[in-house]
Amino acid sequence: MADYFQEMGWVPLAEFEGPNHLVQMARFLRDSGMWDLLDNHERLPPPASKEAVKNLEEVEHKNEAGAKEQCPVCLIDFEKGIISKRMPCKHSFHKECIEPWLEKTNSCPVCRHELPTDDENYENYRKEKKRAVEREKDLEALHDSMFS
Repeated sequence: MADYFQEMGWVPLAEFEGPNHLVQMARFLRDSGMWDLLDNHERLPPPASKEAVKNLEEVEHKNEAGAKEQCPVCLIDFEKGIISKRMPCKHSFHKECIEPWLEKTNSCPVCRHELPTDDENYENYRKEKKRAVEREKDLEALHDSMFS
């Protein structure tokens, strides 16, 4: 009859050899699904989709009396008649300032409003994050309805 180590396909520790607790912890985190949760907070957003950048609203600045607007990236005032790009969050930028930014990340540099990306994995991650927030609100509403 095979012993435990042969049955499992493992090799017993040699003399003076101890278990590697870091490897055991990493395996535990991977097997329990916690490894993915640890990684998500450091995930950098991918670039905005080219279609979303192309479809940004273009706005002509009129510079009415006393209304000085400036680009939040370069801090230069918009000149009268200049056409800028406006994000869905209503922040306006020079085209030369916002397009290189959106080639690196999909969010507004001022408020972090996110544009769609071409990265399917990141879009699924965003949906899951949104669902988690909605579930938390639903649970809170259920709790409040039961205990108030």
